[in-house]
Amino acid sequence: MKNKVIIVDDHTLFARGLGSLIDTFAEYEVQFTFTNGSELVDKFSAGLEIPAIILLDVKMPIMDGVATMKWLKKYKPEAKVLSISMEDDERTIITMIRNGAKGYLLKDTEPAILKTALDTVLAKGYYHTELVTNTLMHALDDEHLEVNTVELKERELEFLKLACEEKTYKEIAMQMCLSPKTIDNYRHVLFEKLGVKNRIGLVIYAVKNGIYSI
Repeated sequence: MKNKVIIVDDHTLFARGLGSLIDTFAEYEVQFTFTNGSELVDKFSAGLEIPAIILLDVKMPIMDGVATMKWLKKYKPEAKVLSISMEDDERTIITMIRNGAKGYLLKDTEPAILKTALDTVLAKGYYHTELVTNTLMHALDDEHLEVNTVELKERELEFLKLACEEKTYKEIAMQMCLSPKTIDNYRHVLFEKLGVKNRIGLVIYAVKNGIYSI
């Protein structure tokens, strides 16, 4: 059975071209194409099952990519979303990643890279191009975090590595044989130690300091 893909993009010609390209990939087929996030939300509300991957544009009328990601993060957190956009500014990239996008591609991406991105998201749960990695690194520089100033205990380090993977906090608790409450404590302690405010901050810190590789 082929992996279902949904495209959400208000540029009709681009969306059709993208859909035609994806349909040439043996393992994938486009299930639906929507022109904005509101149409996607309505379809989910009507009972649509989560597809393998959602390709989501950022700039759209009615309900843009950021608003759509926030809705998906709240109501369909298991959805795998690849953002695809003309926008390459850091704020847009970081906002989409923070809100749950598994990767960020520019619309002039080569077909082979798109195929790799789709495969990688399904296999690993995320796909980060050099653009995204560099953006995250720069964002970390802005946080002024240095590994030499922070001493992490062995179990804190273990939690940090697991937090970089596509696992829920409940799954991390099970793997570490700890209670969810203890995991919450680890999370809050690391937020305090590293000076970050959310999970993406943990990931950025871990990648920057060689604790976890993207």
